[in-house]
Amino acid sequence: MLENFPFYLSLIVLIIFLIMIGNKIKVAYPVLLVLAGLGISLIPGIPMLKINPELIFIIFLPPLLYEAAWATSWKELWHWRRIIGSFAFVVVFLTAVSVAFVANHFIPGFSLALGFLLGGIVSPPDAVSANAILKFVKVPKRLSSILEGESLLNDASSLIIFRFALIAVATRQFIWHDALLSFGWMVIGGVGIGLLIGYVFMKIHKRLPTDVNMDIALTLVAPYVMYIAAEEVHSSGVLAVVSAGLFLSNQRHKFLKGTSRLRSENVWQSFVFLLNGLVFMLIGLDMPEITSGLRAEGINIYQATGFGLLITLVLVVGRILACYGAVLVTLVMRNFITVADAKNPGLRTPIFLGWAGMRGVVSLAAALSIPVHMDNGMAFPHRNMILYITFVVILVTLLVQGLTLPILIKKAPLPEFPDHLTEAETEEMLENALSRELSNFLGETKDPNNLNHQIKDLVSILNEHHHSTRAIESNEQIKTIWLTLLERQRILLLEMNKKHPNIDEEIIRKYLHKIDLDEEKLNC
Repeated sequence: MLENFPFYLSLIVLIIFLIMIGNKIKVAYPVLLVLAGLGISLIPGIPMLKINPELIFIIFLPPLLYEAAWATSWKELWHWRRIIGSFAFVVVFLTAVSVAFVANHFIPGFSLALGFLLGGIVSPPDAVSANAILKFVKVPKRLSSILEGESLLNDASSLIIFRFALIAVATRQFIWHDALLSFGWMVIGGVGIGLLIGYVFMKIHKRLPTDVNMDIALTLVAPYVMYIAAEEVHSSGVLAVVSAGLFLSNQRHKFLKGTSRLRSENVWQSFVFLLNGLVFMLIGLDMPEITSGLRAEGINIYQATGFGLLITLVLVVGRILACYGAVLVTLVMRNFITVADAKNPGLRTPIFLGWAGMRGVVSLAAALSIPVHMDNGMAFPHRNMILYITFVVILVTLLVQGLTLPILIKKAPLPEFPDHLTEAETEEMLENALSRELSNFLGETKDPNNLNHQIKDLVSILNEHHHSTRAIESNEQIKTIWLTLLERQRILLLEMNKKHPNIDEEIIRKYLHKIDLDEEKLNC
């Protein structure tokens, strides 16, 4: 371990360099990192990196899920709950079924249970890859919200399928009523444990005399506690982290001080940046171990690659058909229930959603977690083949879909959806509301010492220092009054976010971030 430490440090430097290149040439960094990892693994003398699946499930997965949940808008998630739920559960299950039957029919020696195992592994699209690609193109808010919401939940559903299939392969039996009870406990237990632990952490932040460093440390520890606690009682650790992350994100202004929110945001951005980079580099670096396992079993690499391409084709075609099916179901069900949008989204929208189905870290971690030997001591059947097919699926979807998705969007622009006000309209509405709140506040403030004039001066100073971190000099009385106003404006923004579904929450969060910055300047 220690003798390879310089190698690991050089990997981090290379990751940073490659991400800079990706931003420069507008190519999603997961694509570059996987290719770089693959290229490095072929260099003679490079240490063979053996990835422990617990490393990915325990070290990487909880914080990545937690950060994604923290950044997701609950308002958008709830608004598109039906289509997100159908993609995250129904489509994932149908994908696993399709893969199971195709693998059982075409891959020699693959039982239906092994097919379901493979289907559970490769069914969930990767959110990090999609987000990295979509930042270079303009995508309607509704589509990015659907992809973000789906990615939060599909990991849980796919891992549940994977776990049941793993038991079926090992025991050679599948008891439906036991499976249903286990499924119910994994979902209900995972969500319940996550919310309970999230509530406890919220009370710790709120009631105990924590400082900024303690708050940041607690946010870093929280996802690991949630995940491990849920897994220890055989419920879904993924759902525990996601449900708690969504709950705490929605309550963040009630228990975290502005300074803690600002500084923890910076820490988390750096932390997640490093984790994502390492994960995609590790995918490429793991190739020698996977291919050596195939050679040890005497499996033809070209035949295995063909099976991988076949499963990839099933995934891509199946997802596109599912997207068109979702549109058709929505158009039919609008006659019976209220749906989020009853209008026909056109033919290009399902193509986009279907093509944005790159696979990544969860698929790799699930494949690697397959035990080498079963409880009876026998080797797990076709483990190396499953690993290799998973690698092919990840590599092909990242390269083909990842590189062509921006081109597809540019050549066939997506329709404009009137779900939200434009950014200019939203900012005008928010500025007017904040100005009215300021006027009301000044009218209510008793002003024996001409405080209003001083407050107005402070407003102009803060506006001039909008992009500055330098502290504002003012007397304590003015600071106290101004901090009261900032809190009222924060409450106003949060209320507007709840009452106006056509306001993009990302813009609201930018204004809340500015209020936190203004508080930080005053408190310095």
